Amino acid sequence: MLRPLFFGGPENRVSLARLTGLSSGSITNVTADLLEEGLIVEAGLEESDGGRPRVLLEVNRDFGAVIGVDVGETGIRVEGFDLQMRVVGSADVRLHPQHFPAEAVIDQIIVAIEQLRAQFDEEGRRALGVGIALPGIVEHEGEVRVHAPNIGWEAVPLEALMRERVGLPVFADNGAKTLGQAEMWLGAGRGVRHAVVTLWGTGVGAAIFTDGALYRGAASSAGEWGHTSIVAGGARCRCGAQGCLEAYIGASPLLEAWRRADRRATPPPDPDAEEWVEQLLEAAKTRKAAAAVLDQAATYFGVAAANLANLFNPERIIVGGWLGLKLAPALLPRIREVVGVQALEYPASRVSVELGRLGPDAVALGASTLVVEALLAGGGSLAALMA
Repeated sequence: MLRPLFFGGPENRVSLARLTGLSSGSITNVTADLLEEGLIVEAGLEESDGGRPRVLLEVNRDFGAVIGVDVGETGIRVEGFDLQMRVVGSADVRLHPQHFPAEAVIDQIIVAIEQLRAQFDEEGRRALGVGIALPGIVEHEGEVRVHAPNIGWEAVPLEALMRERVGLPVFADNGAKTLGQAEMWLGAGRGVRHAVVTLWGTGVGAAIFTDGALYRGAASSAGEWGHTSIVAGGARCRCGAQGCLEAYIGASPLLEAWRRADRRATPPPDPDAEEWVEQLLEAAKTRKAAAAVLDQAATYFGVAAANLANLFNPERIIVGGWLGLKLAPALLPRIREVVGVQALEYPASRVSVELGRLGPDAVALGASTLVVEALLAGGGSLAALMA
């Protein structure tokens, strides 16, 4: 019953009975318990056809706060959200994950979490849990372990390490998957059952949703779209293979392609210094070499997206990630054109390629939804959340 309130509320008790299939008596009993616990609140009255006005119910945004942590390859973002998924706080982690061991990174994340919790205490907010997004494979069989070679993490039992120290429920997942959940819940994927949400940034990944559920695969590694081959025997990828999509459109290869193609280009040496993307877009307006680099990136992305259309037959392919959000507004027409040519006519005619709607905070927001998902799955029980 909590799901329609969280995703579509406010609702009255009659509509909740219709949406859930529960009897009116069950709805009355459950809502009474949740009102007493404070997880839902009354949100005014709704006129009914010829009868008494009906009381509207909604999730209480102030029941507690959830913390989302985005551990990227080059930086960390820590944010707090209320239960309407609005930002209510943030804390800085001034540390480059690739330059420090996992233990040092975890220490600094915990410091940031404690800063947020201190703020919440002052505001009278209760911290419900922590969700963490990471740039690698998060193994969910047995003890949760993180395999993130790009930041030097090997089989790190992150949830167990952090739960013991912060005293809160901790949930971890791959960053592309948390981005995908955020877009499906709150962004460009709302109302869609079959979708692929792509993360285009320093690395490249995807979250695949079939019939509304995230597809993980046999070992939680489904969605490594950036390491599907786009050119047989092509450029060497940092994963060790040749011809990976990421080796052509990831931030570092794309910046290097611009340097090689455009002798007039003077971008910063760091591919994660995001201002170079605006410089490339601006240069492409007047210089053919820069425009050709962007056209090639759009072509590679479009071909890889056409593969997704053929393999999974999604209704929607969503472009997210910091690099995707900056480039896609200019490149979407070309990407859509390539998908239309490369994908089979039937799936191509039924898929749309759209820009993500949640901006640069989407991965941290998605990480926080891991806590909300556990809360909803447990029927709003805090004891179940801690289990």
